Amino acid sequence: MNIALLGYGKMGKAIEKIAIERGHTITARVRNAEDFTLENADVAIDFSIPNVAVSHLKQCFEAQIPVVSGTTGWLDQYDEMVALCKEKDSAFLYASNFSVGVNLFFEFNKKLAAIMASHKEYDVAMTEIHHTQKLDAPSGTAITLAEGIIENTSYSKWELKKGQTPTSQVIPITAEREGMVPGTHIITYKSEIDTIMLSHEAHSRQGFALGALVAAEWINGKKGVFSMQDVLNL
Repeated sequence: MNIALLGYGKMGKAIEKIAIERGHTITARVRNAEDFTLENADVAIDFSIPNVAVSHLKQCFEAQIPVVSGTTGWLDQYDEMVALCKEKDSAFLYASNFSVGVNLFFEFNKKLAAIMASHKEYDVAMTEIHHTQKLDAPSGTAITLAEGIIENTSYSKWELKKGQTPTSQVIPITAEREGMVPGTHIITYKSEIDTIMLSHEAHSRQGFALGALVAAEWINGKKGVFSMQDVLNL
């Protein structure tokens, strides 16, 4: 499979290493607009930055190149990109996190939220910890987790807060940036009596890179809009 890497930072390089080990060919390593090309690509993988991600998606849809996107910080235009993908009869898979473990964590989070929904004595809060170079806060993974809680409880929205007390309607998310940690997400249900915690801690970027590559292998040759739930049959 020929792969165009749209974004060639730490994640792009990690994906490249695994892709070559799995017998794929990298046809493009896009660092900036001048480097952009989809020539000879079967699929594109986008781990760029928020202000160019939408442009990358549009160009992939126009060329009918299936694209896997892990860039966060642009999701206010997600519905528009879904509509454009369908209009151009292309293929698109977005995930806030491609790690198999994190996607299982998403499912655990939904099930726990559904169980806790009737236990109003517990307030939910979330903490996410990432490296200092991460540009967006909260993380896309944290937003996905919050959306999973909202779908299954009476909470109506999330807010980025620091040291605030949860309310019955708002999920507070604390975003911490420190060192070069790969990423940690902690969901806490707290009452006056006890605390229930669900957490995921990444040990390296390898899980994210492998998951993105598996998604690219899966979407190659397909048409439509998909998620990691489709890839993993969850």
